[in-house]
Amino acid sequence: MSEIINNPSLRQEKLKALIQRLHKGEDRAKIEMEFRRDFAYVSGAEIAQMEYNLVSEGVSIEEIQSLCDVHASLFQGSIQELHEDVLTVNPLTEFEEDNRRFQKLVDASERFIDDQSSIALLQPFILETSTALKNVEAHYTKKENILFPMLEKNGITTVPQVMWGVDNKIRDGLRHLHEQLNDTADVSDLIISFRSILTMVKEMIIKENKILFPMLKEHLTTEDLRIVANSLHEEPQGYLHIEKSESVGNDMIPMSAGQLSPLDINVIFNTLPFDLTFVGSDNCVKFVSQGKDRIFDRPMSVIGRPIHLCHPPQSVQKVLNIVEDLRSGKKDHEDFWIQFRGKYALIRYYAVRGPENEYLGTLEITQDILDIQKISGEKRLAD
Repeated sequence: MSEIINNPSLRQEKLKALIQRLHKGEDRAKIEMEFRRDFAYVSGAEIAQMEYNLVSEGVSIEEIQSLCDVHASLFQGSIQELHEDVLTVNPLTEFEEDNRRFQKLVDASERFIDDQSSIALLQPFILETSTALKNVEAHYTKKENILFPMLEKNGITTVPQVMWGVDNKIRDGLRHLHEQLNDTADVSDLIISFRSILTMVKEMIIKENKILFPMLKEHLTTEDLRIVANSLHEEPQGYLHIEKSESVGNDMIPMSAGQLSPLDINVIFNTLPFDLTFVGSDNCVKFVSQGKDRIFDRPMSVIGRPIHLCHPPQSVQKVLNIVEDLRSGKKDHEDFWIQFRGKYALIRYYAVRGPENEYLGTLEITQDILDIQKISGEKRLAD
């Protein structure tokens, strides 16, 4: 066993072989026994490298996601704990505190279902708890928009993509559960769906606590952590930052008609009744407006992020295809509309072209049109 402990490349090959055998359906108990025999601990970095190697060898992100819970179960209690005393104030503690609350909720829910003999009490309990689990979705959104870019800029992309795919499975599970509750589905079906969600949430807690957070603590600089902290508690009106900035001058900028100062431009963008995101010709995010009621979260950490990392793996190719159609001139714009968090979001993509019709980037405009659809008749200035 000493040769495995002291040989990083051999550890990687052994770890990868164990996961591949799990993928092929080999007896899990046997593999767990070998894992405990050969590994005293596994670092988050080793797991990231193992998953990256699997993807490089042709294993799809979806395949790795499908066994994410198995990975988490196998690694539970065996991940090397990294020191947490590097920072006086660590913004990651906010995420860790979320997980402690989620774990308590999951544990209490599983106990209630196991001990509850009254079918009549189960349905209202599942409804109440599934509503509380909506906080999980907000936690995942913060993770995807704020933490994942920090790993990506260090060249770590596989772990975020795998986790994001599993996050979406949990979101889909919650949506399906609410549909069942609204359709008054059979209680036994509700329990099956509810238990599935609890299991997925529990396994994701393990992956975050034992893999994601240690990796972040290992790679993030003090400046990175400052960005994370600021992104968690950003002022909704971004013009406050530009107003105080010494690096941005107040010289007037000529526009197509008239002229504006940088402050004028910033507050106008943030006053518009829709969200703007501009992706440059290099497919990286250059700008996002910061209005008070954004539909999709766009923290400061998204600036400079490649668009293929801004979307879950299930939708990446569709987004890239849209951008390529706009870049090539095949299309000038593309529209979509979805129900999202009680809003009816109209999402419009426009090709941005220069004076010579050269492609400069893609502008995404997102607007809640729910109230607009209700408009009828007329309302004049004199009214």
